[in-house]
Amino acid sequence: MFTTTLLDWFALNGRDLPWRHTRAPYAIWLSEIILQQTRIQQGMDYWLRFMQRWPKVEDLAAATEDEVLCMWQGLGYYSRARNLHTAAQQIVAQGGFPTTIEGIKQLKGVGDYTAAAIGSIAFGLPAAVVDGNVYRVLARHYGIDTPINTTQGKKLFTELAQSLLPEDKPAEFNQAMMDFGAIQCTPTSPKCVVCPLQESCEALRTGRIVELPVKEKKLKIQTVHLTYIYIRCGGKTAIRKRPAGGIWQGLWEPVLTLSPTLPRNGEGEPCGGFAIEKQAEGYPLPITGEGWGAGLILLAKNVKHVLTHRILLADFYLLETDTPPTLPKEYIWVNEADLDQYAVPRLVEILFALLPTSA
Repeated sequence: MFTTTLLDWFALNGRDLPWRHTRAPYAIWLSEIILQQTRIQQGMDYWLRFMQRWPKVEDLAAATEDEVLCMWQGLGYYSRARNLHTAAQQIVAQGGFPTTIEGIKQLKGVGDYTAAAIGSIAFGLPAAVVDGNVYRVLARHYGIDTPINTTQGKKLFTELAQSLLPEDKPAEFNQAMMDFGAIQCTPTSPKCVVCPLQESCEALRTGRIVELPVKEKKLKIQTVHLTYIYIRCGGKTAIRKRPAGGIWQGLWEPVLTLSPTLPRNGEGEPCGGFAIEKQAEGYPLPITGEGWGAGLILLAKNVKHVLTHRILLADFYLLETDTPPTLPKEYIWVNEADLDQYAVPRLVEILFALLPTSA
């Protein structure tokens, strides 16, 4: 009954999305990667731009990483963009898109859910997707209180979803589950009054809609204080590419220090000469030397930026100088007019928006 009712609902209420008008694995794979951690409306705009610029996987594979990161800018979770680029090169190298679930899972950045989505939609493979929407729908309908972020919970929900999947309609079922969770059985204020599954929904019957699904709290949030200094020197500014192993790998940023307080000059104004230790996460070496000038202009203080595992609090400063400061070797000098050619984190975008016009 569950499967039949769900498919009937989908036939009338399924979302009309551009990647649902094709079975081309490249287009479907691209949509799935973009929609990880991204709302449909925002993701659709990016998908259309990617498809217009790189209509074939060979085109994407031939692009540079910087070009892909620039196109991705604003979506966040930039490891997705790097993985997308690497996977495109994998596909080209092996002569085409893999046609099995295991083959698809070998692509960089593709896990169980994405492989099942691509496999079922592009190739009709009978593999059930399991994501937040699926967990919620199944937990509520069947009254399951096993935490979804445990090994036991993942196994239970995967097996249940697979048992409900009609092998002759895997694409329709998986898309129906996604849409039902996004439209009908929403995290808050689900439309229970008009739900076609209300008579068989265990959570509705027992009054546990708000409680389900259950998720164990494991995440420890860290707060990190950053200070960014935008240097303006003869129409140029200094930026560096963030190294591997930390947040924002491959993106560009201006001069960075972890020091929450800046050294002061004789008049009490902040000045240069930062003495910070090299940190994990790719923070820079100590910044010392000539050319820092008498002071820095504070643009903003304690700008908050929330990531999955940490909260960033950033101070933004502007330094206008005629003498280029001595910087660690990873920094390069670029024309300010060319900054839009470099992909930057959202936090740096905010800093750029606060900069006064150069005199």
